[in-house]
Amino acid sequence: MPIDCKKLKSIKEAISLIKPGARIMVGGFGNAGVPNMLVEALTESGVRDLTIISNDLGSPGVGLGKLLRNKQVKSVIGSYFNWNPEVAEAFNNGEIEVTLIPQGTMAEAIRAAGVGIPAFYTPTGVG
Repeated sequence: MPIDCKKLKSIKEAISLIKPGARIMVGGFGNAGVPNMLVEALTESGVRDLTIISNDLGSPGVGLGKLLRNKQVKSVIGSYFNWNPEVAEAFNNGEIEVTLIPQGTMAEAIRAAGVGIPAFYTPTGVG
């Protein structure tokens, strides 16, 4: 969903733009660098069926782990989910979809998408 690029004035205004089924890219690694106030507001909003694109889902019940624990996550795309054993549990129970991407490939995919490149080749795992 394209969002008007005007400056948002509050967390509430930003969260109001996120609808069920949204795909959200979140920065940080582990519990560092995560926009916790935004994640907390998103958790409180109750918006569900989210696809989260991030390196990981933090720790159990912390940061993005709150969204997972609150059953708001439908799918995750990232490179490292070992810090949060609830990710494996939810995946094994069929509650979420997990897409693992090598760290460098994920960084290149984000860069490519940002400049309008729809696809790219990487030799990772070939051969």
